[in-house]
Amino acid sequence: MFAESVAALIRLCAALCIGTGCLFAAGQEHASRNPPLRVCVVGLVHGHVAGFFDAALRRTDLTIAGIAEADTAVSGKYRRAYRLSGIRMYLSKEEMLEKERPEAVVVFSSTFDHRAAVELCSRRGIPVMMEKPLAVTLDDARAIAKAARDGNIVVLVNYETTWYPNTHEVYRITHRNALGEVRKLIAHDGHRGPKEIGVGPEFLAWLTDPVLNGGGALMDFGCYGANLFTYIMDNQRPLAVTAVTQQLKPGVYTRVDDEATIILTYPRAQGIIQASWNWPAGRKDIEVYGVSASACTVGRDRIRFREGDEAEKEIDAPSLGTPVDDPLSYLIGVVRRRVSPSGLSSLENNLIVSEILDAARRSAAAHQTIRLGTDQGEK
Repeated sequence: MFAESVAALIRLCAALCIGTGCLFAAGQEHASRNPPLRVCVVGLVHGHVAGFFDAALRRTDLTIAGIAEADTAVSGKYRRAYRLSGIRMYLSKEEMLEKERPEAVVVFSSTFDHRAAVELCSRRGIPVMMEKPLAVTLDDARAIAKAARDGNIVVLVNYETTWYPNTHEVYRITHRNALGEVRKLIAHDGHRGPKEIGVGPEFLAWLTDPVLNGGGALMDFGCYGANLFTYIMDNQRPLAVTAVTQQLKPGVYTRVDDEATIILTYPRAQGIIQASWNWPAGRKDIEVYGVSASACTVGRDRIRFREGDEAEKEIDAPSLGTPVDDPLSYLIGVVRRRVSPSGLSSLENNLIVSEILDAARRSAAAHQTIRLGTDQGEK
C-alpha cells in the first residue's frame, strides 16, 4: 500500500513537472513573441525626462537602447542620477538611430527641435512620442504632419492630463449629454513659474527662449487647455481666437510672457484658457458648463458635478485600464498595433492645438481677434 502511494506520488510529481515545463515553455514563447519594446531617447533637456526614467527603468516590457544628447554635462548628470552606464550615449541622434535601430523614439528636446527629430525618424520609419506641445509654430506642425505621412509613422504628443481618469470621465459625461449642450469651457493650467519651482538650468534655458519654446506660459500651459477643449469638442476648430499676454515678472522672465488668457469662440460655445506662471500652486483642471449641468475636475481622480440648482456633489472617476492609463503603455500598444492612436495624443488633435496657439500669439501681438479661416487646417 505504501509502495503504491509512493508510486502515485512520483507520477503526480512528474505530471506537475511536465505541466510546469509546458507553462514555462509557453511563457518563453510568449516572451519571444512580445520582446521588450526597443526605445531610443532624443534629447535630455526637457525636465519631464526624469519622469520617463523613473517609469521606464522599472518596466520589463520596454528597454532603452540608446540616448542622444549633445550636451555632455546634461547627459552626465542623468547618467549618474539614474545609473545609466549600461545604456549607450550618443552625441548625434543620427548615429544613434543608425546603430541602434529602435522600434520607437521618445523626444525630450526643446519644442523647437521636435520637427527635426520627427523628420529624421520619418526617413527611417520610426514612430515618435514627444512632450507637449507638438511644435513652436504652425508651419513646423504642418511639416511634422507631412513627415508623418511621408514616412507612414505615428506621431504622439504626451500631456500629463491625458492620463488623468477625470479627463476621460468629463468627456463621457459631456457626450452622454448629462450637461446639456456645452456652452462654456474653462481651463486653469500652470504653476508659480519654472524658475520658482526649481526646474533644471538646461530646461529653464529653453523654456524662457522665445525661439526654442515659441513663447512662455502661453506655449507651456496654453497647450493643455487647447488640447482638452479640442478633445471634448470632438476636434472642432474654433471660429476665432483672442489672447492677452503679460510679463508680470519682467525681472525674471525678460524675453517671454508669464501670463496668458486665451478665448476660443466656437459656433455655440466659448472656451477660456488661463495659462500662467503666476499661480500660487500648481494646477491642471478644467470646467465644462452645459445648459443644464456642470462638471469640474479636481486633481486627477475626482469631479465636482452640479445639475441645475441642485447641491454640488463630488464623484470619483473610474480608473483607466491598460494601455490607456500611462504614456509608455500607450506607446507600446500603438507601436505593437494593439491600440489605434486617437484623442488627446493624436496628431489630428495637436494640429488644431498648434493652430490655436499660433493664432493666440498673433492675437496677443496685434491686440486683435484672429479669425480662423476654412483654409487654416492641415496642408
